[in-house]
Amino acid sequence: MLQVFYRVKWLDFAEGRLQTLPDTPPPSLWAKILAVRSTWGKIEMKTNYLAVVVAAIAYFVLGALWYAVLFNKPWMALEHMTIEQARSVSPVVPYVVSFLLELLVAYSLAQLCIWRNADTASRGASIGVLVWVGFVGPLAFMTYMFEMRPKALFAINEFYPLAGLILMGAILGAWKKKAA
Repeated sequence: MLQVFYRVKWLDFAEGRLQTLPDTPPPSLWAKILAVRSTWGKIEMKTNYLAVVVAAIAYFVLGALWYAVLFNKPWMALEHMTIEQARSVSPVVPYVVSFLLELLVAYSLAQLCIWRNADTASRGASIGVLVWVGFVGPLAFMTYMFEMRPKALFAINEFYPLAGLILMGAILGAWKKKAA
């Protein structure tokens, strides 16, 4: 059996010099190597809760603009809803629940931005696009296909989360938490 031995060089932070490891380093040396190696490439980032709340508010406001201003009439026509029907429902519970769910989405997106080191608006927005393309869009489209709902309704209802995830990702990526 052929055995190949090679010398490994490593920086001993305690001694402040480069050392060559012996062929069979003592166990304490392996512990030092593993401790140093386990911290390589790790950047400690903490959740910016204020950015999460602001991102959720931005998503909420975007929804108000999307459905009340931009696509109000076409959406109501595609849903076969009249203005009287819309006014007869109390919006308080859906708005409160929606905002709480938007907080959950913003927090989850913040965690993805941290894990992927999305520390700019464009990187955060790209995480939002990835989440929509990989999860939200395909899952919603499957439902629309089986329900045989209009594609225009899909576009109105599902491009809103795309725009919202991009907006939230950009906010979360760009917002730097100030050091305490």
